[in-house]
Amino acid sequence: MTARALDLLCLGNAIVDVLATVDDAFLAGREIAKGGMNLIDEARAESLYAAMGSTVIVSGGSAANTAVGAAMLGAAAAFVGKVRDDEVGGYFTRDLRSTGVGFATSPAADGPATARSYILVTPDGQRTMNTYLGACQNLTVADVDPALVASAGVTYLEGYLWDPPHAKDAFRKASELAHAAGRRVALSLSDSFCVGRYRAEFLDLIRSKKVDIVFSNEDELLALYETLDFDAAVAALGADCGLAAVTRGAAGAVVVEPGRVRGVPASPVEAVVDSTGAGDLFAAGFLAGLARGRDPADCARLGTLAAAEIIAHVGARPVADLADLARHAGFPG
Repeated sequence: MTARALDLLCLGNAIVDVLATVDDAFLAGREIAKGGMNLIDEARAESLYAAMGSTVIVSGGSAANTAVGAAMLGAAAAFVGKVRDDEVGGYFTRDLRSTGVGFATSPAADGPATARSYILVTPDGQRTMNTYLGACQNLTVADVDPALVASAGVTYLEGYLWDPPHAKDAFRKASELAHAAGRRVALSLSDSFCVGRYRAEFLDLIRSKKVDIVFSNEDELLALYETLDFDAAVAALGADCGLAAVTRGAAGAVVVEPGRVRGVPASPVEAVVDSTGAGDLFAAGFLAGLARGRDPADCARLGTLAAAEIIAHVGARPVADLADLARHAGFPG
């Protein structure tokens, strides 16, 4: 086995988030499905941006958010994703590197612009994403460095990456390289609409052991197994996967292993301001704990702590010191 230099390598869509608070009528008037991720073209992106009013702009992308959260908790993390060599791509690169996350993917010299996700947050804290993938779709096998993958304890893949065909090939390649090096591969199901598009393929990835760890929320899990029975879906996941964590909002999370299911309560939060990034930061805490050899239930507790921080404010990057929060919660550094 290659010597480990990284705790976590995240592959995903390199996206800049543009957030605005809107009401439900804004969504209904534009026929936007609430609570999911909708893929849009450049014209639709421009139209939405013009209608959003006051916005907050931050670097985002699901797997990149996870890498940042894990790094803040002391894990050695890196990210692979594609931007264009434009102004927004430069902003994403500088911002990500400033968090201590390694990012060395070469930017595209031509083609579509750096990706943007227009995130509409309703008063109930629910986020609805409208994503222009742009340069993300240009991530290819050539961007996956075999030595980098082999050096990472866990390679984490976001389900959203399954949309662009070339990125899907990069996803498969990273899984092969990680397993060849004796490493583990984690998959985030990302979104129930994403699961709806690729249910059979995701199940094949899990059942064929191309992924070792699965992250899901309750809606995604029910969509994966096409059932409304949560316990039945958890039992099916336990039979298919060696380790999984399923988040349930205010009900906390469950850790699923073959023949064993453990519940973990949610960490307290005064108010849910914006749910953007909650799953990303849960995965960050879980994987940071796993890198330290913690029991999976303790990893989930660290995950709920990180998720609670992120939903208390707008945006998917932590504003509090996660390591300090973890220490105060009884997790030594």
